[in-house]
Amino acid sequence: MRILQVVALVSGTNAYGGPTTVALNQCRALADAGHDVVLAATGSELGTPLPTERDGVRTALFPPHYVLPGAGFAGLTSPAMLSWVRRVAPSADVVHVHMARDLLTLPSAWLAQRAGTRVVLQTHGMIDPSDNPLAGPLDAALTRRVLRSAHRVLHLTPREEGEVAQVARGPVNLMELHNGMPVSAAPREVRAGDACRVLFLARLQERKRPLAFVAAARALAQRHPNATFTLVGPDEGQGDAVRRAIAESGLGDRLTWAGPVDSAGAARWMADSDLYVLPSVDEPYPMSVLEAMSSGLPVVVTDTCGLADTVRRTGSGAVVDHSQQDLERALDELLSRPDLRERSGRAARETIAREYGMDAVVQRLLSAYGD
Repeated sequence: MRILQVVALVSGTNAYGGPTTVALNQCRALADAGHDVVLAATGSELGTPLPTERDGVRTALFPPHYVLPGAGFAGLTSPAMLSWVRRVAPSADVVHVHMARDLLTLPSAWLAQRAGTRVVLQTHGMIDPSDNPLAGPLDAALTRRVLRSAHRVLHLTPREEGEVAQVARGPVNLMELHNGMPVSAAPREVRAGDACRVLFLARLQERKRPLAFVAAARALAQRHPNATFTLVGPDEGQGDAVRRAIAESGLGDRLTWAGPVDSAGAARWMADSDLYVLPSVDEPYPMSVLEAMSSGLPVVVTDTCGLADTVRRTGSGAVVDHSQQDLERALDELLSRPDLRERSGRAARETIAREYGMDAVVQRLLSAYGD
């Protein structure tokens, strides 16, 4: 099968986050299953000329243009990429678009539909009712039309299913699809003694609550003198506050912010850490948590995380409420008990292999593409 996948951005610092990771994982697994797969996206911080391969995936990358100042990724487009999609889509068996309300993925889906090609959409929680003044006109002009005309619209959760249907205001062919992750080759060994490397790997934005992580590190550092705490990720509004809080902590190299990394760098940080913490609220389906679990890390998430039930049910870590006190309580217990970290990490890795493996995702995708 000839498959064209489309995502907004592939960057050297994984700036677009989960959707790019999902697209790369899917493309790699589909190619391994014998299909002809290309991922189209804009590319930034990747050098010139833009690479034709990324993390083992064949790519068609184009220069990004931000045409709406202050709109972030919603203002991203690429005339060169849209022209290429228009030209290539008719020769594909299916075009799979990781779609948001933007000026790139949404028009790409529309162009593929106009070409008569089967189009599958995956919205990653990015198509929801919005009071943004640009959302109404864009939905009326294009979003609803594209959603209703899609061969399938893939959703993660019942909440996302309802939100997509609400935006579409008409019949949509919805289908549930879990995000999948490849599993590390072997279980990790637990670090000897009471040493523990605690990792926050996410964008430094308010919803991710990096300052809650820093505050927990400061509160627990004296009780756990051999623990270290590291934030990894790009600044999206909280960087200055995180720098100040780290400087005020007086913990030196025990509490650091390493800055942004690419996907390979993220994997190295996961491999070299002992515990993963994501204190963000209303996180629909964080790929970073799946990545941590797949590498055998116990995880700490809040009860509004879309993976909270899985973590709780399988014993893959701890689920906390939004309070600082509960976050610090859970971290204190995991830092104090290497046996619990070992047991939770093993459960996390086994959960990914059993419930979120890429073989099952590929079969589900091929069903969506072919039915």
